[in-house]
Amino acid sequence: MLPWFPCCARNAGFTPVHFFPRYAKPNHPARQPPQGEPTAAQFSFETSEVPSPAQGQVLLKARYVSVDPYMRGRMNAGKSYVPPFEVGQPISGGVVAEVVESRLDTLPVGSVVVGNLPWRQYSVSDGRGLQQIPTDQAPISYFLGLLGMPGLTAYFGLLDICQPKAGETVVVSGAAGAVGIVVGQLAKIKGCRVIGTAGSEAKVAYLKQLGFDEAINYKTANILEALAAAAPNGVDCYFDNVGGAITDAVYNLLNKHARIALCGQIASYNATEAPVGPRPEGKLLTTSSKLQGFIVSDYLPQWPKGIKQLTEWYSQGKLQFEETITEGFDQIPNAFLGLFKGENTGKAIVKVA
Repeated sequence: MLPWFPCCARNAGFTPVHFFPRYAKPNHPARQPPQGEPTAAQFSFETSEVPSPAQGQVLLKARYVSVDPYMRGRMNAGKSYVPPFEVGQPISGGVVAEVVESRLDTLPVGSVVVGNLPWRQYSVSDGRGLQQIPTDQAPISYFLGLLGMPGLTAYFGLLDICQPKAGETVVVSGAAGAVGIVVGQLAKIKGCRVIGTAGSEAKVAYLKQLGFDEAINYKTANILEALAAAAPNGVDCYFDNVGGAITDAVYNLLNKHARIALCGQIASYNATEAPVGPRPEGKLLTTSSKLQGFIVSDYLPQWPKGIKQLTEWYSQGKLQFEETITEGFDQIPNAFLGLFKGENTGKAIVKVA
């Protein structure tokens, strides 16, 4: 089951309440974590009074809420790099919010911040973990995308792990997603030949518009043949967002000393059994390739440097970004579920009315 929060309102004559989604009510029939692909029935909305900030706190109103594939993994029990979501409690994730009431000197009313916050229209914070963001450098929603976690994931995964060199061939799976479109453009900045895979002709066209040298619709192409044709000189760097059959095909094309950044495995996030496929160890061994999984929080001390560089490239027109914006706080679950149907191009976010 998935947590989510509905909306908050301060209507005259009514007790202030906020509506928020959560991981199912305590007596909800679907009270267990999802098996396979989640459904809308596993979310529930609840209301409560809008809280008042105490001394040293601020009241935040959500402006944009991020939905991300990694959240699916947090709906599973078991050890991971971050604790799982708790059934019956709100989901939390990236949120851009505005300070609407403040009892904290460092965050006056009107400040815009980004941080890991619960899916609520209103929430109280003591300011820890919040980053105040400028409103004149880029759309504030970009701090959930290009200038936020996805952009930094692309930046460190490609430039630190893959370390692409001019003239090399870079393959990006899930290339039309929030991370993938940034990876491809960064690789072009570094002078590489860039190949992306995506799930529709519209996304393929968009990737070519961004400057990708080749883009492949994996749903209609023979992926192994299409990749071999697109990369006649083999693959030097692979940024893996999806896993599955696409990754199997790329491994057949690895050059000597290839570098692979393992970022995501969305092809198997909803699997109820461990997928069985070709084992990659032999190919990694014979090509002396490097495979490294990573989490963007590994680079937390370097985030300011990454944001500064991404902002510079954006201001210079070297980076473009795309958002799929869903309107309405009550649409958060639908926006989240749409990730697994390929409904988004670029970053999927919800604009809170």
